[in-house]
Amino acid sequence: MLCAAVGYGALAAFGSAPWVAALAAGVAPAVMTMARTPHSPACATAVVVVLRTPDPKTFVPLLAGSAVLLVLAGCALSRTRPATRRYPVYWW
Repeated sequence: MLCAAVGYGALAAFGSAPWVAALAAGVAPAVMTMARTPHSPACATAVVVVLRTPDPKTFVPLLAGSAVLLVLAGCALSRTRPATRRYPVYWW
């Protein structure tokens, strides 16, 4: 979600161009690091947003729904194996 926000911000500020996609891909890891959620493949989301310009009315709800499903699956799997670390380890 953070990388999508970075991508949409870069798209709104500078338009759709390869250099804007590169800028968004460079800013995205910094934003994720500040939020303590580093996941370098997520930078591709910012690149996709800049280069493909998806409609936010459909892209953001799909992205949010998939993120919620992943978190719920991680929590459920964590509860089925009590001897392992609990997910999520921290919230903020």
